[in-house]
Amino acid sequence: MHRGLAAGPKPETSGQLAIPTAIPSPASFLCTPPLETMTEKLEIADESIANRRSDDIDALPTDMPGWVRRTIVIIERISLWSGRLFGVLIVPLIFAMVYEIIVRRAGSPTVWAYDLSRMLYGALFILGAGYALAKGVHIRSDFLYRGWSVKTQGRVDLLLYLVFFLPTMVIFLWVSTEWAWQAIDRAERGMDTAWMPLLGPIKACLPVGILLLLIQGISETLKSWYAATRGRWPQE
Repeated sequence: MHRGLAAGPKPETSGQLAIPTAIPSPASFLCTPPLETMTEKLEIADESIANRRSDDIDALPTDMPGWVRRTIVIIERISLWSGRLFGVLIVPLIFAMVYEIIVRRAGSPTVWAYDLSRMLYGALFILGAGYALAKGVHIRSDFLYRGWSVKTQGRVDLLLYLVFFLPTMVIFLWVSTEWAWQAIDRAERGMDTAWMPLLGPIKACLPVGILLLLIQGISETLKSWYAATRGRWPQE
């Protein structure tokens, strides 16, 4: 194996500092062992929740009750189209950020770009929550969950949706609706920046997004019920 030092006679060491008779060649620093010996083979065997979601909304099992199938299809279509609609908010968000960078470089920063980008990002986040749940891309710790049977996964999901998710979303919807209405009725403005924008529109996004998330949660509850009783996920 190439070790970077050329073979040569041993240096003199009697009473003097040992000096090597050869120096490493520049090419020796580029000599690396094969990739197989440096890293172990990466194996990705874990199936994410998103992988069990079919792009075909109508592709549901035939043994699923008709009213359940129709409910899931309607909700999934609402989530799909809302995601496409509200995803357009990324365009003005990018424009505001790019415009601010350009004018700031020119020495004329705006008073509105920061506030606008912050509000657009918040709106995009909450309004797209239902779509993200439909696609199964919300972050979840599934190091135990992934090893369970489909029936166990369905039962746990069903319990959590019924006991925690749906009641919590109902409370959030009620509180956020009152919060948004007060902001609109009082013409509330942001007091932390010079622009002082009206907060009614951005606060109104909160109950809308929570409502879409709640509706999608009903679809997920029905899917969990099917998995808990049939032993397979409906959209696999």
